[in-house]
Amino acid sequence: MYPITTHGQHFHVTDNGAAGPAILFLHGNLMDSTMWDGVVEELAEYRCLRLDFRLHGGTEDDGLPYTYWDAARDTLSVLDALEISEAHLVGHSQGGFTALRAALLAPHRITSTTLIDTSAAAFPGPALEQMARIRDGFAAGEVTATASAVLDLLLGVDASATPQWLNRIRRQPAERLARAVGVLMGADSIEERLSEITAPALVVHGSADLPISPEAGARMAAMLPAAEPLVLLDDVAHTPPVTHPAQISALLRSFLGR
Repeated sequence: MYPITTHGQHFHVTDNGAAGPAILFLHGNLMDSTMWDGVVEELAEYRCLRLDFRLHGGTEDDGLPYTYWDAARDTLSVLDALEISEAHLVGHSQGGFTALRAALLAPHRITSTTLIDTSAAAFPGPALEQMARIRDGFAAGEVTATASAVLDLLLGVDASATPQWLNRIRRQPAERLARAVGVLMGADSIEERLSEITAPALVVHGSADLPISPEAGARMAAMLPAAEPLVLLDDVAHTPPVTHPAQISALLRSFLGR
């Protein structure tokens, strides 16, 4: 665990130091790199890398808004700093937005992408309205109530991990949380460019995902030239790496092994 400074930001990075192929895990909005704990512990033969995005977790940044194209360049710069020429990218939600853009910016460096409960499209109006309410709730300082409602969407109602994540979110400054949601709202559509991404891809989606519909995942899988058939997880909400880590690690082991 160490900081890596690039683009004027100090990224919190975790590296298990294994000698196998590199996997860089990219977390979802309002989460942080610890969301992958239960997944990476089952993949010890791989060099498992994780970073906290700007406005998230232990990364020290300028606090300003950014785009997922910026996040993709951050991701590639972290690989540069670690002297890693190519890596598998595993992204959840906004992490998937980032992985896709990294694959467009530097296709020769991306061995494969695993895209979990994510999309290549911009958010529709109703979703943006919901996110605006979440952003404004954080901005108003209503962190506990807002985060509780968000976690019901992310993890599912009554998920056992909710108290842990509520505490993690509450440790973040309210304005930082609001700006992170604002970044999510600004995701642009890259569907028209998916045909350019020729790296092998695994698309995984929870059937009970509310923030990003399973149909969005199916559409993306159909548009990626080298994607395997969509893997739909029955009765799973938006964040299976947290709620169903054993299933995610098993899927990764099978996919990466091929």
